[in-house]
Amino acid sequence: MNTLDLVIIAIGLSMDAFAVSICKGLSVQKSNLKENIIVGLYFGGFQGLMPLIGYILAVRFAPIITGIDFWISFVLLSIIGGKMVKESMEKAESVDCSFRFKAMFPLAIATSIDALAAGVSFAASQVNIIFAVLLIAAVTFIFSVLGVKIGNVFGCKYKSKAEMFGGIVLILMGVRFLLEGLGVINI
Repeated sequence: MNTLDLVIIAIGLSMDAFAVSICKGLSVQKSNLKENIIVGLYFGGFQGLMPLIGYILAVRFAPIITGIDFWISFVLLSIIGGKMVKESMEKAESVDCSFRFKAMFPLAIATSIDALAAGVSFAASQVNIIFAVLLIAAVTFIFSVLGVKIGNVFGCKYKSKAEMFGGIVLILMGVRFLLEGLGVINI
């Protein structure tokens, strides 16, 4: 897995946080830089932490998964992507306008669970996990900060499109890893 692959995966994984950030921005009268950064830190922090946890868990089972690692990447990324596409078509839920721990913590966990599975996929793909975690955290931070601002200005109408885009990107990356693992393509 190269740097471009990681950037694409980071963007795909950040779309859940981006979508929730848009709605978070919609929920407040006027967003300010402090609130935008709070959202970015929560979502970026958890998006970075979860793949690390998934990676650590998967490394413990590395001897078992060697040889089928591309299947694991394909299945996990396809499930994550499919879930995001499905959620993009469902009715939007309301988002609490508070930026306190009680409101932000559950959102940060919910938007980063998918990244846990991506961490398992990273272990199967021999990824530099520190670089991957920092990249995912940074990309999610940026998308989240921008999401709050966009939501505050434009509203929630882009939430489902962002989730749909992220889901499709992750599914396509999973298919690519499968085709590479099977020797069909070599990118």
